[in-house]
Amino acid sequence: MNKLGEHAIVIGASMSGLLAARVLSDFYTNVTVLERDTFPGADVPRKGVPQGRHAHGLLARGSAVLEELFPGYGGEVVAQSGGLIGDVANDVIWIGHNVRLANSASDLIGLLASRPVLEGHLRRRLMRLPNVRAIEHCAVLGLATDPLHKSVTGVRSCAEGKAEETINADLVVDSSGRGSCSAMWLGAFDYPSPTEEKVEIGISYMTRTYRRRAADLDGKHGIVIAGSAPNWRNGVMLAQECDSWIVSTGGYLGDDAPDNDEGFLKYLATLPTKEIHDVVAKAEPLTDYRRYRYGANLRRRYEKLPRFPENYLVFGDAICSFNPVYGQGMTVAAEEALTLQQCLRGGSNNLAPRFFTVAAKIVDIPWDIAVGNDLRHPRVEGARPVMRRFINWYIGKLHCAATRDSALATAFLQVVNLMMPPSSLLSPEIARRVWQGNRRPVLSIPSPATEARRNSVSP
Repeated sequence: MNKLGEHAIVIGASMSGLLAARVLSDFYTNVTVLERDTFPGADVPRKGVPQGRHAHGLLARGSAVLEELFPGYGGEVVAQSGGLIGDVANDVIWIGHNVRLANSASDLIGLLASRPVLEGHLRRRLMRLPNVRAIEHCAVLGLATDPLHKSVTGVRSCAEGKAEETINADLVVDSSGRGSCSAMWLGAFDYPSPTEEKVEIGISYMTRTYRRRAADLDGKHGIVIAGSAPNWRNGVMLAQECDSWIVSTGGYLGDDAPDNDEGFLKYLATLPTKEIHDVVAKAEPLTDYRRYRYGANLRRRYEKLPRFPENYLVFGDAICSFNPVYGQGMTVAAEEALTLQQCLRGGSNNLAPRFFTVAAKIVDIPWDIAVGNDLRHPRVEGARPVMRRFINWYIGKLHCAATRDSALATAFLQVVNLMMPPSSLLSPEIARRVWQGNRRPVLSIPSPATEARRNSVSP
């Protein structure tokens, strides 16, 4: 393959940065990843990934893309670190709208392992490529630019213990995450900043890791509980390497779970089902409690900018970051990597507008899923047009029918796993099954939450 340039730089060694670097390695003679953090010697949490100590899972679409870019990646995580590959629709319990979706075999294959393991394996695979290198302890201070030609020519950086230097590049990709400085850097270069869309949710969750026993959860690989009325609390318990469970639970707008045994168990008992509570009550803790707070869904509309410099891109969470309880971030980054690959096959000219246009369409779906579901909460502020209210009502009806209809459950999980567009749930066949399913009683799950909901509407 003919190379598009001698050198590409990726700012940030997050999952998205590693994926971007993998794609760039096919098109540039050399690729350098600049990371301000230190890479740990073992697969343990690192300072630069604050959410790395909390629950992660790779959705089916993300798992498929990583296999495409790094063949054998999933098997390597399983064989070398004890991760688990499983059927998302059959091996995981899904609770939404206070009901349990029917389990059944599907082709939705996901990968379960801790964030440090997922990232560590990806980083090691990337660093085996002969034209890729990483520089740790390296802070990017700004962009090196050519104002005359309105292009980026590299970055101004400072590695630990060294003076500031300029590293030249034919392409710079900002994958530094939600805290990206791109808007500020563009402003210094006399380019407009992107408009931002923000939906404040005030999500906070508490996480702890426990010993996993074979009989826990009847052998399932995990359980995911989406927040719903009356208390809007969510919870997740996922199998991890080393026979462990990672458990995270929390709520919206400051509804924090306590960081002590008694309070944590009481909080878990208020979820729509007590499966997580019952495992945690008997399990051996392996870590202390850890809290993570996330203020708002945030999207930067780079695709709407009238001007953008040549030889520069923004990527991953630096474009859009979602409520982390939906587990979409890594998969969206994987999809963006494939988009970058396709754009680079068309050459480097006019790269940013081409990439941002397609990336916006990728982001539209998970953004609508996350924000649409968050706006079900009555105290979350945001526009609720008629169509959004209808979709939320319809998805509730679909959940009710999917307590018995595994085909409906799988159709919904195909959307959640970003394998199918949300519009697929409005097909005549799916709508017919939803209508038929709501003519039968819902298979309810007795719990404090559902009892409170029932009592709240009793005469």
